[in-house]
Amino acid sequence: QVQLVESGGGLVQPGGSLRLSCAASGLTLAYYAIGWFRQAPGKEREGVSYIGVGDYSTDYADSVKGRFTIARDNAKNTAYLQMNSLKPEDTAIYYCATVTLLGGNYYATEYDYWGQGTQVTVSS
Repeated sequence: QVQLVESGGGLVQPGGSLRLSCAASGLTLAYYAIGWFRQAPGKEREGVSYIGVGDYSTDYADSVKGRFTIARDNAKNTAYLQMNSLKPEDTAIYYCATVTLLGGNYYATEYDYWGQGTQVTVSS
């Protein structure tokens, strides 16, 4: 049974940092591209970042570029999203997902497995 479990969310003040983790079981993350998505109340789910297989190619949405960093540790079967300089508009539920592609993308419908999400709230 495949499971992706996100953790690391919480309440943080503007300008603060959080590191989200996505721990996988039942599949080998090294064989998948990994995407992070988020969904804010009343808004559509949007792609935040992805990391590819092999050459570890990465991409970031313009809204998070320069502030977020995606990474993977295949030995731990875990992916990460380091979020710095957080803003109130980053408030959302964050999801990790896997896709059977080398490079990843932001098309959520192409992703096979999803975690349950972790809440990130940025507020003073």
